[in-house]
Amino acid sequence: MIKAGIIGSTGYAGGELARLLLQRDDVEIKWYGSKSYVDQKYASIYQNMFEIVSDSCMDDNIEALSEKVDVIFTATPQGFLASALNDRILSQTKVIDLSADFRIQDVKIYEEWYQIQHQSPQYIKEAVYGLPEINREKIKNARLIANPGCYPTCSELSIYPLIKEGLIDPDTIIIDAKSGTSGAGRGAKLDNLYCEVNENIKAYGVGVHRHTPEIEEQLSYGAGKPVTISFTPHLVPMNRGILITAYASLTSKVSYDEVKSVYDKYYDKEFFVRVLEKDVTPQTKWVEGSNFVDVNFKIDPRTNRIVMMGAMDNLVKGAAGQAVQNMNLLFGLEENKGLKLIPMFP
Repeated sequence: MIKAGIIGSTGYAGGELARLLLQRDDVEIKWYGSKSYVDQKYASIYQNMFEIVSDSCMDDNIEALSEKVDVIFTATPQGFLASALNDRILSQTKVIDLSADFRIQDVKIYEEWYQIQHQSPQYIKEAVYGLPEINREKIKNARLIANPGCYPTCSELSIYPLIKEGLIDPDTIIIDAKSGTSGAGRGAKLDNLYCEVNENIKAYGVGVHRHTPEIEEQLSYGAGKPVTISFTPHLVPMNRGILITAYASLTSKVSYDEVKSVYDKYYDKEFFVRVLEKDVTPQTKWVEGSNFVDVNFKIDPRTNRIVMMGAMDNLVKGAAGQAVQNMNLLFGLEENKGLKLIPMFP
């Protein structure tokens, strides 16, 4: 039995973690952490947990928690884990962090984009970037996993095979991304009110979105050299889901079959990445509620560009589901255990 604790269990990602873990008979959630709801019944915050969870929320004392569990999930704002992590915690338990604190290897870049001082940079080099399709073997032996961001997960999985194989010019990548409002978190914000979001779509964080350096760093590893991208996210009036449409110039003339064979080389044996059939474009409804990422591409010979597309659920593969996938790898379990969720729509 794996004993787990969730710090930040009352946020959207934390709630999704609870939903996924409660379905399993090999995991016991010992700690529902919440800074805002200490001593309140967890089921009073998420009423769907009524008569399922009887526990009350506990505080964010991660050091005390580390003595009680085998794995800690930190679904917290940037800066929390970096300010709390120490050798004692890492010697007693595994930590899977859903924030950005340990995703970016260059602390100066992290501090520039997130506008906070990193409190424990000594752990950055140890942290493993938790994208199983790329870092599976490193994840298995990690103490600290940096769970990737939602936009980066979808973008990287859509683009990585082509940049790794040199089919696209890394200097020409443009990513147009769209996300449902749950991607902004559960906190009350004017821009996320129903009347502001409904019947509306807008770009935000243009040129300055925090996920930009994370995407650039990971694609740079694939390209073998520094990569700079143009990344523009958009807020769309739906609860959950991400759709990315990425563009890049081809380095040579290629056929559909040649590009398809590259995607198949990387993803043919990957359970959670589905390369769609020719001319079928990904849709968020096809992955909603699941840990799947649907990807596809379209060659545009007129402009000598290729369009790379991806769709996924930002709360599952983009956060909680991928964290559970990483937990499975850490404990030597079947990677898709507890995650064989059929998408909500056919």
